[in-house]
Amino acid sequence: MPLIPVQTTKFISCLVFAGSVISTPVFAQDNAKSEPLATDRPDFVESGQVVGRGRFQFETGISYDRSKQDGVRVSNYNTPALFRFGVGETWELRLETDGYVRARAQATGFPSMSESGFSDISLGTKWQMQEADEATGRPAIAWLLHADLDTGSAPFRGQGVRPSLRMVAEWELPGDVAVGLMPGIAMEKNAEGKRYTMGILAITASRPLAENWRGFVELSGQQIQSKANGGNVTTFDMGVTHLISNDIQVDAWISKGLTKASPTIAAGVGFAIRF
Repeated sequence: MPLIPVQTTKFISCLVFAGSVISTPVFAQDNAKSEPLATDRPDFVESGQVVGRGRFQFETGISYDRSKQDGVRVSNYNTPALFRFGVGETWELRLETDGYVRARAQATGFPSMSESGFSDISLGTKWQMQEADEATGRPAIAWLLHADLDTGSAPFRGQGVRPSLRMVAEWELPGDVAVGLMPGIAMEKNAEGKRYTMGILAITASRPLAENWRGFVELSGQQIQSKANGGNVTTFDMGVTHLISNDIQVDAWISKGLTKASPTIAAGVGFAIRF
């Protein structure tokens, strides 16, 4: 396993983006302000909702993962961040990154090696095609188009522009239960620099645990690809979110790898705020 292929790559140039967002006037309607924010973290499946016209939402956290392949132990710390700005009632612009990364690898009988730096950034957009309707069983449907850019530090930089397309369907069920399904495709480059297409497929379910607390479980195929291109990355994830106010949320999660190419274990905590 190379040092270190942090799974989702992205960061910095965020300050320019944030500055332009904060200076933009807010157009959101009063009734939208009363709705609790819907975040795209901590589960892998994105939400089927957008932030709303003129709203800015920032989601971040601290993550850790550990894996072992061919006698090499690898651990990563990173600071994922997602900036979301609503340019319409059904459209938002997105800047995403794994932020600052510190990676450490150690082979049996050899001293450990470590690298640190910034991961690539990803620019994208989300379009909410339809809203959910619990009465009829109609799901919320959204489309996400992203492009990962090779902007990171050398140890964590990808090769060229890597586009991805994902669709999210999210059902609201009785009892405030929610189920989300996210298929997708992405283009990557292997170690030889050859482009290939990989699949994405994940399903998640969440329900209330107590007032302002939700729990979720998830099965996520984050990378569905041949062994020659790194193998499948599939995990079982679970976690909780706590809504401090309609505009602030905190979360915690843990993940167990189900395939050889997946991190053995991963965990993190996070925070989201909406303006």
